[in-house]
Amino acid sequence: MEIIANYGSVLVILAAVVGFFMAWGIGANDVANAMGTSVGSKALTIKQAIIIAMVFEFAGAYLAGGEVTSTIRKGIIDPSYFTHTPELLVFGMISALFAAATWLLIASALGWPVSTTHSIVGAIIGFAALGVSMDTVAWDKVLGIVGSWIITPLISGVIAFIIFNSAQKLIFDHDKPLNQARKYVPVYMFLAGFVLALVTIKKGLKHVGLDIGTTEGYIYAIIVAVVVAIIGKVFIARLKFDETASKTTHYANVEKVFGVLMIVTACCMAFAHGSNDVANAIGPLAAVASIVSNEGAIVSKSTLEWWILPLGGFGIVVGLAVFGHRVIATIGNGITHLTPSRGFAAELSAAATVVISSGLGLPISTTQTLVGAVLGVGMARGIAAINLGVVRNIVISWVITLPVGAGLSILFFWVLTSVFS
Repeated sequence: MEIIANYGSVLVILAAVVGFFMAWGIGANDVANAMGTSVGSKALTIKQAIIIAMVFEFAGAYLAGGEVTSTIRKGIIDPSYFTHTPELLVFGMISALFAAATWLLIASALGWPVSTTHSIVGAIIGFAALGVSMDTVAWDKVLGIVGSWIITPLISGVIAFIIFNSAQKLIFDHDKPLNQARKYVPVYMFLAGFVLALVTIKKGLKHVGLDIGTTEGYIYAIIVAVVVAIIGKVFIARLKFDETASKTTHYANVEKVFGVLMIVTACCMAFAHGSNDVANAIGPLAAVASIVSNEGAIVSKSTLEWWILPLGGFGIVVGLAVFGHRVIATIGNGITHLTPSRGFAAELSAAATVVISSGLGLPISTTQTLVGAVLGVGMARGIAAINLGVVRNIVISWVITLPVGAGLSILFFWVLTSVFS
């Protein structure tokens, strides 16, 4: 208590600095989940993708990042162990932010798409287990996260495989693919509208305080999907293409339609990602600010200070602008060759997996979801279409994220406790 009374302002400033660093890491690494496929399929240039992502990520983080956030991210530790020593929780949260951000910086420099959620969770586990007590950690939740390394990419990969193969059979395997596209693209637009509306409701609007029930959410999503499908049907009917052109030209024109679809899905994913994953940076920061402002009392939910959300949103934007191109290149070009139709299949399946996982209560990593989806699209064309060396490096980076985050967090925790003791 004495440390918080004497150094409270210093600790909040320190937490704000490392919180910004963490948001920077989220922008540098995680935003590729929304934009990587668009860039890889040439639907957007890297500059266009970064500008669009900056707008929608910041909008998601600032407008829908939540005025109230859980002070203990993902319920991974029991705060009751810190009731009499709240300064240890403050040191721990600062250490966890610094550790996770450091790992994200290293991974981004190497072009590895890792989970920002798993980075911060691993860091929180580290300081809590070895810095305080093994009993503080909810180990069953840790096992759930480890299990998600397999389950999440598998679900998204299977869905992507099905979506891509259906588009192939219904549209591309015909003599007149444009005529087939006029028939079936509105169906894909309906699916995209439905899934993206659900993602926005579950991952975005819930942070604004809009209490939309499950049934209501599905009704709104269906309405949005019908409207999107009608707009799509009108749009495609008005497109004029040379019917006498070669089949290759027809394929290229169909891909352009999917390119427009994918840009829309990317914008929605960026908004949802900004609203959801900004909590990985501002959750621990909010915990520190809350403990200091409450003079050492630990509360389960904390109203955010006015400056925290803009700090997180701005950090994501800066990280994306400075370093985001590296991981975008890995997801867009490194795993398999993408076209707009393949990228759309991956993006839509990733969004669908987010919805399914949220409904089932599964721990989700948007990074692993999208990588699994891209792998599913690649597998639809055979194992030779996948760069196995890149996939191996990605899987290794996933496995070491939790222990590396934990190790760095323990190190920083011991340094902080030594400095302030």
